[in-house]
Amino acid sequence: MSAGSPREAALAAEGLTVAERTRAGLGDLSAGERKVGRALLALYPMAGLETVAALASRAGVSAPTVVRFVGRLGYDGYPAFQRALMREVQDRMGSPVEQYAEGRDVPEGGAFLPWAADVYTARVRESFHEVPPSEFERALEVLTDPRARVHVVGGRFSHVLSDYLVAHLQWLRPGVRAVPADEFSRVALVGDADEHDVLVVFDFRRHDPSTVQLAELARSAGVRVVLFTDPWLSPVAELAEAVLPTRVESPSPFDSLVPAMALVEAVVTAVTERLAEEGRLRVERLEEVRSQLDPHTPSALAPQEASTGPAGGAETAG
Repeated sequence: MSAGSPREAALAAEGLTVAERTRAGLGDLSAGERKVGRALLALYPMAGLETVAALASRAGVSAPTVVRFVGRLGYDGYPAFQRALMREVQDRMGSPVEQYAEGRDVPEGGAFLPWAADVYTARVRESFHEVPPSEFERALEVLTDPRARVHVVGGRFSHVLSDYLVAHLQWLRPGVRAVPADEFSRVALVGDADEHDVLVVFDFRRHDPSTVQLAELARSAGVRVVLFTDPWLSPVAELAEAVLPTRVESPSPFDSLVPAMALVEAVVTAVTERLAEEGRLRVERLEEVRSQLDPHTPSALAPQEASTGPAGGAETAG
């Protein structure tokens, strides 16, 4: 089917993404075709932009099974399937200026906050539903490996997420560091890295070439990579052992990191449970050190008992 053919145009007009078509049709596919669908969703859309042979190998099926799979989705061949994926990628690479031009029906006054709560809650729920459990489990295995040295890097906005993850993981396990921004520190990181290192990357659309390059060099040194990204996937996805995509759609002209922050919270919770007593003992040990270094600041880990001041009010730290 050539680009712009009536059938391809009709599929595009339906407004469904390839991922949505895949999820909707999984129950009607053969066992082999389901393997292709799951492989595609686990590394979406990157897996679908590979060759037929590469996607077949990823799914553990034959090349004809991949061709049958794209046909079941409604596409007349693999080229049409890939054109649809590329249109999705191009549609989602817009700048904030371009997103200003998109029409928004935003309520005003007292209706705004309930509406915003619904929007962001829906994005979090959708994101958690779409994260493959196997990818989440693999990320936990890597992050709780006691032999691993964990390095975490973020981008222009996503450094907020990377800093937050570092701040929590450092309490729970040793060997966690934020990747410095300066060139020499990054050179040393890659130069000293080996198979005992882990690089956690936060890279969202309008992906950062310097972050991608760092991940490529680290991976070539044997470093394991865990990626937090958007549904259209950073190029780092091709290198990563675990890929954790979250929605970024927002009612503002800027991508939302609310779902990604919620996923980071989920990772911290799961790591805490996985490390169990070992993690608790480390928190207690570090809390004792903290109290010696800064005895005037109450612990951030447990509420302090309020004391009653002269005026009868509860005294708390500011």
